Amino acid sequence: MNRMRLPKKVRLCEVSTRDGFQAEDKWIATDDKVRLIHLLQEAGISAMEVTSFVHPLAIPQLKDAEEVVERVRDLPGIALRALVPNVRGAARAVSVGIREVKCILSASDAHSLANTNCTVDEALAKIRAIAEFAIKNGIKASGSLSVAFGCPYEGHVPLAQVERLIRAYLELGILEITLADTTGMANPQQVFAYFGELKSLFPAAVFSAHFHNTRGLAQANVLAALQQGITEFDSSVAGLGGCPYAPGASGNIATEDLVYMLSETGIETGIDLEKLLKTSAEMKEVVGHDGGSFLLQAGIPRKHDRPTGQIKRK
Repeated sequence: MNRMRLPKKVRLCEVSTRDGFQAEDKWIATDDKVRLIHLLQEAGISAMEVTSFVHPLAIPQLKDAEEVVERVRDLPGIALRALVPNVRGAARAVSVGIREVKCILSASDAHSLANTNCTVDEALAKIRAIAEFAIKNGIKASGSLSVAFGCPYEGHVPLAQVERLIRAYLELGILEITLADTTGMANPQQVFAYFGELKSLFPAAVFSAHFHNTRGLAQANVLAALQQGITEFDSSVAGLGGCPYAPGASGNIATEDLVYMLSETGIETGIDLEKLLKTSAEMKEVVGHDGGSFLLQAGIPRKHDRPTGQIKRK
């Protein structure tokens, strides 16, 4: 039997308590955030982008970043990272025990101005300072590239622009880089082509992917990335998330949907789907809505009682 070329194991990084919460207007209590992180860890989540150390005026929902990290940093079996916009944010993260900081970089000037109030090249200067800080303090710095496939302001992002920014990251010693489809503009053919070319050009880099399901293509894009050997993906339980500074942005691919798809295709994640789905329902209860989780609506497939005949509708 012919089989697709897929990896045997994939690592998922849960981003619901950062990306999932950042655009929520209703305050989510710190106790609830901490409780949900515990539930995610119990379900088998082994990596999490737990929060972001941005200015509270920019993202009010994450103003409790220090307290959240202090209360979950000793959870066993889970690696925590935090998004940081500058050296000050990195210093805040390190002060409470974070050992990996994620840098923010957009693939377009328009999105960069909207998201971080600076151009791409100005953002690179900030990232250079973060990279130097990371080396000095013995922590890990990884990088993200937002709107890597398409920008809501500028449209299609050329592969040459992505290559330029990947090269800039590598020159700073940042080898782990996430390509983010921030507003769900990517398609499977583009994802397959971009990752294929980038892996060929930059063999020292370790790539991961972050897909939003804005137009229903997130799982198809994951499948395209898998076929190029990508084995690390961001996801968010209940499909929550969306950039508050990008028009039309909606939720991430739901972790439960992704775990289900991977499991059905024989790919290991180490995550207990039953526990994860319960956590997803709890997340929806706390936040007040979900972001478009299919499994949260339909549930895990189960056999029903065998019918004895057709039941006529009245």
